[in-house]
Amino acid sequence: MEKGDESPGLMKSRRWPFLIFVGVAILVAGAFLIRNIDSDLVYYLTPREAVDQRADFPDGRRFRLAGIVVEGSLDAGSDPLRFQVTDGASTIPVVLTDTPPLLFDEDVNVLLDGAWLGDHYRADGALISHDENYQAPPVADDGSR
Repeated sequence: MEKGDESPGLMKSRRWPFLIFVGVAILVAGAFLIRNIDSDLVYYLTPREAVDQRADFPDGRRFRLAGIVVEGSLDAGSDPLRFQVTDGASTIPVVLTDTPPLLFDEDVNVLLDGAWLGDHYRADGALISHDENYQAPPVADDGSR
């Protein structure tokens, strides 16, 4: 058989099984992704949105809460740490079970990771935002901060 003797129809018929296999693989992968994506989502809400959507987030369903630590609400002596977070429209009591970030304080923007537990938000992680003018705490004579 010389080159060029193959009919174009024969080559096309050999491609169809491969194309069908690739198409089915893409559909299966897409269905798997869509089915499992909701379990991996973590929602990000302000206190107002969290209060308004309380029914959508039953106790234990995780979401992130972003707001400002209310001045005067930080109970530094408590373990776990207790404070309130606000966005100016709503205020939510928070219990933080993890160690707070170094610059954690009142009137600081905070992003908490946790879930509702009864009438308060129970957080097991916290991030804060600060401006680009970060100043490390002063070092004492003994080398401690």
